[in-house]
Amino acid sequence: MYHDALENGANIRKGEIRVMAIISQSVDIHHLKLKNRLVMPPMATAKSAAGDLVSPELCEYYKERALYSRIGLIITEHSYISPQGKAGRSQLSMAADDVLEGMRTLTRTVHETGVKIMAQINHAGSRADREVTGCEPVGPSPVLHPNGGKAPLSVPLELTKAEIKGIVSDFAQAARRAKEAGFDGVEIHSAHGYLLNQFYSPLTNRRQDEYGADTMENRIRFHVEVIRAVREAVGDEYPIAIRIGGCDYHEGGSTEKDCVEACRVFEKAGVDLLDITGGLFGYIIPGRTEPGYFKEMSKAVKEAVKIPVLLTGGVKKISQASELLEAGWTDLIGVGRAIFKDARWADKEAELQG
Repeated sequence: MYHDALENGANIRKGEIRVMAIISQSVDIHHLKLKNRLVMPPMATAKSAAGDLVSPELCEYYKERALYSRIGLIITEHSYISPQGKAGRSQLSMAADDVLEGMRTLTRTVHETGVKIMAQINHAGSRADREVTGCEPVGPSPVLHPNGGKAPLSVPLELTKAEIKGIVSDFAQAARRAKEAGFDGVEIHSAHGYLLNQFYSPLTNRRQDEYGADTMENRIRFHVEVIRAVREAVGDEYPIAIRIGGCDYHEGGSTEKDCVEACRVFEKAGVDLLDITGGLFGYIIPGRTEPGYFKEMSKAVKEAVKIPVLLTGGVKKISQASELLEAGWTDLIGVGRAIFKDARWADKEAELQG
C-alpha cells in the first residue's frame, strides 16, 4: 500500500506538471505578451467609490486575484463610456478624464504583481435604467429588451445616425483614457445584451437603414466604426479586444454561424483578441453547465481567424482549463465565478489532490 501511495502521488505530480505546462505557455495579443493562458474575465463588483471612481477596496480586490489566481491577464469589469450608457449603480466610469488618477492607481497595483490588465468599455443601450442614468434609454430600434433581468426596463428611443456617431466618439475617448491610465489594452463590450450586442441581434435590431439587421455588414457596421475609431485613438500597437455575444440561443436571434462571420470582419477591422460568450440572454446556454460550454463556437471562430480566441464559461478547475486548451477549443481560458468567489481558487485543486 505504501508503494501504491507513492506511485499515486507521483502520478498526481506528473499530472499537475503537465497541466501547468499547458497553462503556462505564453501567448501574444498583438504587441502584448502574456505569461500564461489563464484570464480573469470581466465581472461586476459594485466596489466603486463615490462618483463611480476606483476605490481602495477595488484595488485590493484585483491585487489579491492577480497575486493568487495564477492568471496572466485581468480584464476589468465594464466601465461606462457616457452617463447615458451606464448599466447600473456603483459601476465604474471611463466617461471623463477625472477617472484617470484612480485608474492609474489600479493599473500600477496590478502591474506590481506581474499580471497584465485590460479595461472593458461599454454602453448599456436599452438595458440602461432611467432611474440610474437620468436619461431615456436608447437602442437600435424601439423594441423592449427581451432580457431585462431584475430592472424594470422600458422601450428605448431609436438612435439617430448622428447619435450613433456620437457614441462611436465616446468609445474612442474611453479607449484613449484606458491607454493613458496604463491599461495594457482595451476590450469593447458587445455581449450580454448591451448596446453593440443589440445592433448585432435581429431580435432587437429592426432598423431599415444601413445599421439594420438585413445583412451582417449592416448588423456590425456600428462595431466596425467603433473598432476603427478606437484604433485611431490608441495607435497601431495598442491591443484591442472585443467581447462578442456570438449567439442568442433563441429562435430568430443570432447564431454561431453569424459569430464566425462577424469575427472575420472584426479581425480585418483591427481587433487583436476575440472574447467569445453569449448574446442577448447572458453568459449561459440553457441546459448546459459543463466546462467551456461555448467551446463549439470558440473553436469555429478559432479555425476562421489568425488572432487569439478567449473562451469563458463553466471552468472551475485548472485541469479543466488545461483539457480545453490541449484539445484545441481555444487559445485562452477565462475563469469567472471561481475567481470571483475565491482569489486562491487555483490552490484548492492542488490541495485536494495532495
